[in-house]
Amino acid sequence: MSEQTKIISIEKADIWQYEHVVLTNINLDIEKGEWVYLIGKVGSGKTSLIKTLNAELPLRKGNATIVDHQLHDIKRKEIPFLRRKLGVIFQDFKLLTDRNIEANLQFVLEATGWKEKRKISDRINEVLEMVGMANVTRKMPHQLSGGEQQRIAIARALLNDPEVILADEPTGHLDPETSEELMQLFKQINEQGKTLLIATHDYLMFNKFPNRTIIFENGSIKEIEQSQESIDFDTILA
Repeated sequence: MSEQTKIISIEKADIWQYEHVVLTNINLDIEKGEWVYLIGKVGSGKTSLIKTLNAELPLRKGNATIVDHQLHDIKRKEIPFLRRKLGVIFQDFKLLTDRNIEANLQFVLEATGWKEKRKISDRINEVLEMVGMANVTRKMPHQLSGGEQQRIAIARALLNDPEVILADEPTGHLDPETSEELMQLFKQINEQGKTLLIATHDYLMFNKFPNRTIIFENGSIKEIEQSQESIDFDTILA
């Protein structure tokens, strides 16, 4: 893996969840355009790693670089510029319940520096079209199903054309059919060149959409081969 193709590089890093170390001395390189699963039990450090990559949690020990930003010495004023290159998707959607879908997406664009109303409107329509939700701009979040809300959350993550998508249990609250539809959407996004990191317990989905897989276990991480059919995922993800 060349330095030019790495979009995420972590070296000898400890990952903290506030006052507790959850991962110790980890190393991980991810190439531009890869799709990588992060799997492991609740509390194994998947979410903490995502929050560290998003600069929500500080990197206290080791080195890490994501989309050309060095997390180990990132300045507070640099964090908004980092986050414009990242799209983050959560299990519980995190849509603003007091405004319609258009206003939800408009809020994000305006918060990240967009000013021209026409360009804002065009970009909102563009990302909603991408996720198959073109006709919901006037609806409130509660008027949408869970799968539809997650599609809006994916559209929100795509607004600033990010280089990396960080998804934390994106199918966690969804039924299998809806989960598969969303994974098909992730596949399309990946095929457009976006790098995907997806933390998940949904091993049925990553068996249907096999990609590079990292297991979080006992305070460390290790990579598994897709050919390892003997892995007991029920135990790993319990």
